[in-house]
Amino acid sequence: MSESTTEYLNQAKESGELYESSYENISELLGIENLPDWVKNSLEELISDQSWEELNNRFHANLAFGTGGMRGRTIGNRITRAERGKSRKGETPEYAAVGSNTLNEITALRATKALFLYVRQWMAEQGILEQPRLVVAHDVRHFSRKFCELVANAWFRLGGYSMIFDGPRSTPQLSFTVRHQYAHAGIVITASHNPSHDNGFKAYFGDGGQLIPDHAEKVVEKYKSISISELLPLLDKDTSGVPPWTLLQAGDDLSYRAALEDAVLDPELLKQHAPKVVFTPIHGTGAISAIPALWDHGVEVVVVDEQNKHDPNFSTVQSPNPENEEALKLGISVARKTKAEFVMGSDPDCDRIGVAAKQKGGGYVCLTGNQVACMLAEYRLMVTKRKQLLEDGAGEKFSILKTFVTTPMLSRIAEGYGIRCVNTPTGFKWMAEKLGKYESDAILELKEKEGLSLDFDGTDLFARIDILLRYSNYVVLAAEESYGYLPLDVVRDKDGNASALAIAELFAFLKSTQSTPFDFLDTLYKKYGYHFEKTENLYFEGAEGSATIKRLADSYRKNPLPNVDGIEVTKTKDFLESGYIDEDEDPLPVENFLHMTLENGYSIAIRPSGTEPKIKYYLFGCGEKNAIDLEASKNEVTQKVESMASWLTEDATARLGEEK
Repeated sequence: MSESTTEYLNQAKESGELYESSYENISELLGIENLPDWVKNSLEELISDQSWEELNNRFHANLAFGTGGMRGRTIGNRITRAERGKSRKGETPEYAAVGSNTLNEITALRATKALFLYVRQWMAEQGILEQPRLVVAHDVRHFSRKFCELVANAWFRLGGYSMIFDGPRSTPQLSFTVRHQYAHAGIVITASHNPSHDNGFKAYFGDGGQLIPDHAEKVVEKYKSISISELLPLLDKDTSGVPPWTLLQAGDDLSYRAALEDAVLDPELLKQHAPKVVFTPIHGTGAISAIPALWDHGVEVVVVDEQNKHDPNFSTVQSPNPENEEALKLGISVARKTKAEFVMGSDPDCDRIGVAAKQKGGGYVCLTGNQVACMLAEYRLMVTKRKQLLEDGAGEKFSILKTFVTTPMLSRIAEGYGIRCVNTPTGFKWMAEKLGKYESDAILELKEKEGLSLDFDGTDLFARIDILLRYSNYVVLAAEESYGYLPLDVVRDKDGNASALAIAELFAFLKSTQSTPFDFLDTLYKKYGYHFEKTENLYFEGAEGSATIKRLADSYRKNPLPNVDGIEVTKTKDFLESGYIDEDEDPLPVENFLHMTLENGYSIAIRPSGTEPKIKYYLFGCGEKNAIDLEASKNEVTQKVESMASWLTEDATARLGEEK
């Protein structure tokens, strides 16, 4: 480190322009021997130009490896000359953003080594004498392919066996392939629907689900203990010209495509009344599996050509998030031209899917994740009942899985069919854990009571259902409000490809009854009561934003809300406290999450996002069952929830103002 660099750093720290934590992390990095030139030169440039805000954002913390992995910026707000390298503007820079709080070559290797060390240790404890096997997938984002190959190379050099696809694949296909290839772990390089400058590292265990605390906490321990110095040799490229990983073959794609068939409960209905659908992958991986799967079932698919190109900048949308109506705007435009009734759009890694439907008046309306989840649940329960799978008295063996922040209407639907609804914390990994538990219980009981062993994934769908109903629990649908659904059980993450099929089947049913989603929803509202949900997001970017989010979340514990918009809070659950259990009587994990019930039966939840710089407010309103005037009930519930949302935003602003 040059004298001028040291002087600039010390002056910035003393003036308060550079945070203490940023100063320490930068100094630590600059003190490492044999640091790559691109790292040193990037730091020298940012320091000499006194880009303190950029340096604070990059270095105020160490990028955390959470329970499922990590996400962060791979491209800084400012790109240094060394990071840009030989690439041109708009292209992926040669190197990712240098920083302790960014996802770059070094932090990706750190996570890879931590996962490898834990998997190897776990295998030794289990007496498994094999090479740790890894499957790596990636989406279309900046650095996704580079990180994929870097990770696969590192896993091999550490002593493992790694497998990768020949190009981008969806996150749910990674989950399936981990199980299909009997791998011990999986990694997918994706930041889902985050802005284009972000990327992520999602870690999976051998069951195909994201890491849950038992495994994740031990991986995090190893992650924290790994020094940067020991990672630098893994940056060196293999000069032999022979890739050290194994390339997965076309058969693996076909196996996943065959597994998607299980998402459809009534194939004949779908074929006979196949809907016409506009599909947009929003520049991501959705077209790889979803569209062929829809074609296989006779669905007429019109593809949005402009968004059927892999583009890491997601240049035709403000955000590649199908939760946002703007992301489906081009799809709706194509639907108008082609007279399609429905539009589907998947996010870049195709684990989530958004839907728009044509109204009788001709306009298109985007459906919420909660609405789609409720329609799927009702339809799939209708089919299981018609096929005599759901018989009287068998309800305890059927479940809907949902997160606490997903509509309580799913609980009412479950109650209406006499089945269970199990609530989990936010994140599909918790629902995957439940699926794994039900599978393990069924296999164990089958072995003990009938002396039979079972290849679960290799068993026919209805045979699996029969075994689960006899010995454990069959999940008819797992869903979360943020447009994530899982209508099958051989994948252990939300699956946009399988969801596209399940939603198409729902559309076919509506077509067969000459109905629309809006008619169907009104039928459900009359039966279960009108439900309206709203999510308010307050964004706070950068290093300062992280501190603001923490302060705001803490304030609700120091100064609890006695009421919301004049409605008394009658019950508060703080999930930072231990001791809560779920409907299976399993203990719930501790997390930064508050849930409040109001005297009118409405509820709210407050939770800092684990993947984006925001704090989220979830509001749930509900009307009476069998309301005489449904429209009046809709207006009353909607207006009250909107008023509560405004009140919470104003209260949050006031809370932050009081703390200044």
